Amino acid sequence: MASAVLTAAAAPVQAAAPARAAGRPEGAVSGCRSVARLLAVPHGGRGVGWLREALQVAVALELATIPPYLCGWWSVGDRTSHVARLVRRIIGDEMYHMGVVCNLLVAVGGRPRITDAAVAYPGPLPGGVRDGVNVYLSGLNRPFVHDVMMAIEAPEEPLDRGVSSSPSIGHFYDDLVRAFRTTAPELSAHGQLSEHIGSDVLEPVTDLDGVERAIEIIKEQGEGTAGSPEDAFGDDHPAHYYAFGEIYHGRQLRREQDGWRFTGAPVPFPDARPMARVPAGGWPDPPQRVQDLLDRFDTAYAKVLSTLEAAWADGDARTLRSAVRTMGALESPALELMETAVPGAHGSTYGPQFRPPGA
Repeated sequence: MASAVLTAAAAPVQAAAPARAAGRPEGAVSGCRSVARLLAVPHGGRGVGWLREALQVAVALELATIPPYLCGWWSVGDRTSHVARLVRRIIGDEMYHMGVVCNLLVAVGGRPRITDAAVAYPGPLPGGVRDGVNVYLSGLNRPFVHDVMMAIEAPEEPLDRGVSSSPSIGHFYDDLVRAFRTTAPELSAHGQLSEHIGSDVLEPVTDLDGVERAIEIIKEQGEGTAGSPEDAFGDDHPAHYYAFGEIYHGRQLRREQDGWRFTGAPVPFPDARPMARVPAGGWPDPPQRVQDLLDRFDTAYAKVLSTLEAAWADGDARTLRSAVRTMGALESPALELMETAVPGAHGSTYGPQFRPPGA
């Protein structure tokens, strides 16, 4: 899986690193090794420093999923539709997942660097997982569902996926659990947050069984279990990969005699605003009104990130709730952009760029 074996554990990654290091490879998380290089460290060398570094990569991974999913959800015209409600639920799950890994990082004496974890789009997933996946921002359409949403969430053995040599998110989380068990660090509740996020309840994690349960929820909600999609239906909701598959195929997942197939009840694809794919570097030479909306959006986005970071720095759930309220302020400029035609783009519209601070 990795090209080299590193024999030393990572140093703790608590201090803030430069926000946008010049020449940093695409997908790299500042101050952290790639997932492949982290997994190449022998199990005996994965101490608390390794855990902190790996968990910072996990923060970046979970954060990276939220902007594309928000763009897809905002673009849907009928928010009461099955697809809109499904995507909205998944966004809530991803926010919860990020909260879990932030709590775990605090538990082992680290501090989430959330502003620094934000990535530019289009680009690869943080940490080099799922090599070849290009995460871009767009309105909801079938190619976006397949190439971005399903590609992000793909499990080890999905129904229809080619073999990849790069580490999967599921493999990464499995090794995180193993490292927690091997290292058995003291887990502090101080600074961890408690809050309702979507349909989940974020709670402090104070023992190794709690670590395993929390990471298992992330895996099951996202990619599903490695064995079968059946286990992901315990709460009547398919795992994210299979839910996005239902949107893409236009049919619910159903067990057939020869296995699971997208042959169930119809899942109508909703009407969606035709937000074009945001180009590398952002929208070139937009009209002033569009630039003003982009600036307004990115200012609010930067505030969301900094407020989230402050919430875990201070251990204050009220600050976390403030960040969620600020996130709600992103929708208005996003929808205005999605209603504004891109000149010469044959009916396509603008959309938010989610430009990271300092980019």
